[in-house]
Formats: sequence, structure tokens, C-alpha cells
Amino acid sequence: MDNGPGKRVIVIGAGIVGASLAYHLAAKGANVTVVEAGGIASGVTGSSFAWINTSHADPDPIAPLRGAAIQEYRRLEAQLPGLKIQWTGALSYGASSTALANRIPQSQILELEPNLKNPPQFASYVAEEGALDAVAATHALIAGAQVNGANVFTQTPVLGFKTQGSTVLGVETAAGAIEADVVVLAAGTGTTKLTDLLEVSLPIEASPAIFIRYTSQPNLVHTLISSPEMEVRQTPEGTLLAAEDYLDGALENQPAAIAMRTANAIKNELHGVVSLDLQSALVGFRPMPADGIPIIGYLPQVGGVYVCVMHPGVTLAAIVGRLACEEIIGDKPSPALNPCRPDRFFQAQ
Repeated sequence: MDNGPGKRVIVIGAGIVGASLAYHLAAKGANVTVVEAGGIASGVTGSSFAWINTSHADPDPIAPLRGAAIQEYRRLEAQLPGLKIQWTGALSYGASSTALANRIPQSQILELEPNLKNPPQFASYVAEEGALDAVAATHALIAGAQVNGANVFTQTPVLGFKTQGSTVLGVETAAGAIEADVVVLAAGTGTTKLTDLLEVSLPIEASPAIFIRYTSQPNLVHTLISSPEMEVRQTPEGTLLAAEDYLDGALENQPAAIAMRTANAIKNELHGVVSLDLQSALVGFRPMPADGIPIIGYLPQVGGVYVCVMHPGVTLAAIVGRLACEEIIGDKPSPALNPCRPDRFFQAQ
């Protein structure tokens, strides 16, 4: 296997995680090819609330990755003019928020969000957090990768792998074969179909969530608000974005019906909502490893295949893109990625 600049790397998947990997790899001199079955950001990235959320209440094996996420996005923002992030801070309240760090009183809550009708006595406010347009960010990363020589093939499903013994040497597509030293699987929920082709099983579930966009007047919401009643943020142009849990397939829980109930909740919680017109309500399927921890690293049973699948993908894309790139290009293992290794699922086999 070649080392360093010039290593041939195929990245399967052009969501935000694959795009970050492609950008970092190409910037380090790798010969990068991105292969995407649909369009850029056409999977769950296109239906993501895109909160760069570094908070986590439970014991967290990936705390170092979350902790580095904001700094890494700041670095990318300086490198890529097309990558624009709203560093608004995040305001959270509800049953558990009073026990969290960064607690602020009601008076400060109203300074941040003067339109709240029912401000809580206390909330958690993380000033450093923000959100981005995940589709635009993915395009910016792909464009940055292309500037550094990456080739990008969209509408190009992977049909199989070129192998020699137990080592993968490339991929087979309808457009032909592409050879590589390393193949990276960054296809979100589609990763299991790819590993099945290699007769390797990874426990990745498709976890649904609903992403809603409304047209509204600007300046209703100034931070990102996460409460029992609503999870909302707003773009400078006035588009109001909301995220909701997927309940089930019942008619009353279809995305449009959920969007109507969410709109009513927003009107009940905010002063001055003049209009709230539905643009779209979509179900996005997040790749959720069985134990909730990202799967990042080389497959233990197959040579030349590196897996990069995670939730939360938007939060971790920048830091994982850099660290995974260093592992692939420089064969330099990252201790921060140790809890994420695929081999944890094969140790009992």
C-alpha cells in the first residue's frame, strides 16, 4: 500500500461526512475519487437540522471528538469561504436543563430570546455552538476537494468491489472499475449494503427524524432553541427550521401533520409570529450504530476498507474528516477514535 501523498483513496458517499473526508484527503495530496449513488448531499445530510451540538449529558466515549468539533469548524470556515456557519449559541431548557452547566436565569434568557412567551426560570446556554446549512456546507467541502484535484462522480452507485484474496483493490460501477489503495465507506445508512457485498455485517440502524422548513419573517428566533415544545432555529433570511421526532407511520403522524402541530407549538411559544408557511417536511434516516457510538476505522476482516459512519454526522464531520485523513494518509492512529473502531463488533466472533 502506498503511503503519504499520492495514495489513491475512493470515498463512497457525498454527504457531509464523505465531503469532509474528501476535502481533507485531497488537501493532504491524496488522489481522491468521490463516488455517490445520488447527488451531493442527497441523503440524510439534506434533511438535517445541522446543529453543531457538543453537549452530551450521559457518559460519553466520544467526548474528545465533540469537544474539538467547534474549533475544527472554525478552522474549516477560515479555509473555505463557501462554508458559512451561524454561531448563534444554543439555548436548551426542559426537565434536565436545570442540572446542566452554562445555566442562565430568566432575565438573560429574555435578552437572548425576547419573543419567548413562556420563558423558563433557568436554561442552559452554550454561546459557542451554532448551526449550518448542511447542503451548502457539503457543496463547499466537495468544491474544496475538487480544487485540490479530487474527482467526483454522482449518480454512480457502487455495484461491487475489486478484490484480491481478502483485500479490496477498488470498486465496480456502471461507469467502470476504479482502483484504489483505500476505499472509505461514508454512505450513511447505505453502508450496510456495501459491507454486505463484502460479506461483513455492521449493526447500523436507519433512525428516522423529521426536518421542517417554514417561511416566516426574520428575527423571530435569535439563538437555537431546544425545549420540550420545539426545537427551532432561523436563518438570516427568515426561514424557520424545526426538528421533530418521528413517531410512526400513522396518518396523523405523517410529516405534513407533524409540521402543522409544530407550527401551532411555535405560535404558542413565540410572540409576533405573523406568518408561518410550510416549505417542506421531510423524513431523514440517520445512520445509528447499534451502541450509539460512531464506527470509524479499518474493517478488521477485509484489507483496504475504512469505515466512517456516525450520528451526529454534522457535529463530527469536521473533526472526524481531519483525524480519519491522518490515519489514512499517514497511517497515524488517533487515540480519540479508539472507542469508534469497527473491530468492537467482531471481538466475540
